[in-house]
Amino acid sequence: MQPAKEVTKASDGSLLGDLGHTPLSKKEGIKWQRPRLSRQALMRCCLVKWILSSTAPQGSDSSDGELELSTVRHQPEGLDQLQAQTKFTKKELQSLYRGFKNECPTGLVDEDTFKLIYAQFFPQGDATTYAHFLFNAFDADGNGAIHFEDFVVGLSILLRGTVHEKLKWAFNLYDINKDGYITKEEMLAIMKSIYDMMGRHTYPILREDAPAEHVERFFQKMDRNQDGVVTIEEFLETCQKDENIMSSMQLFENVI
Repeated sequence: MQPAKEVTKASDGSLLGDLGHTPLSKKEGIKWQRPRLSRQALMRCCLVKWILSSTAPQGSDSSDGELELSTVRHQPEGLDQLQAQTKFTKKELQSLYRGFKNECPTGLVDEDTFKLIYAQFFPQGDATTYAHFLFNAFDADGNGAIHFEDFVVGLSILLRGTVHEKLKWAFNLYDINKDGYITKEEMLAIMKSIYDMMGRHTYPILREDAPAEHVERFFQKMDRNQDGVVTIEEFLETCQKDENIMSSMQLFENVI
């Protein structure tokens, strides 16, 4: 279970994450460098921790270990293509694939698996609805199953994508019915699912009407033409220009 300090970050229903401590204006001019899949990143991402737990040596604490790469035998088809599509190294992809195949021998992840993962990492609340929404965001073609390729491309965006890529992924999550617009009801459904998942152990204690207030505040800023829906253009422009939104919406740091 996460320490109280980490839980606090996500306790306001935040979803659009920690874009780093570097101000956005300064980040744009920096040439991106490929980082390794660090222990810090592993500790933040439930999905990666879940995958790597099956490849850790017996008796070890998988969350504290670095990637074990020396015994990698599995290799996904089209590894070079995946490396070009993602911001993972070849060894990282091999290790992620090894764990993925250990956990999902069929090569597919279904929604029930997502629910089990998040129930494990958030036992103090009910993660069922959030896991459902997150699964649908990964399941790009809507066929009820996620291939390794789709899974790792999504993880690459969430863990190492640019600000723009992460915001586009977040828009897709909020757009529950995939019609190209976010309604107030959709945003509220996502927010409530995070509150439900975080449970009663958030700090400070949350009021029951907090998700609705959170959504109302964001929607007023995002719905620039006041037509009752938020487009991808409105979403991207508002998020990138409003420092308060950027600082308060923690991009999946504690809920992915």
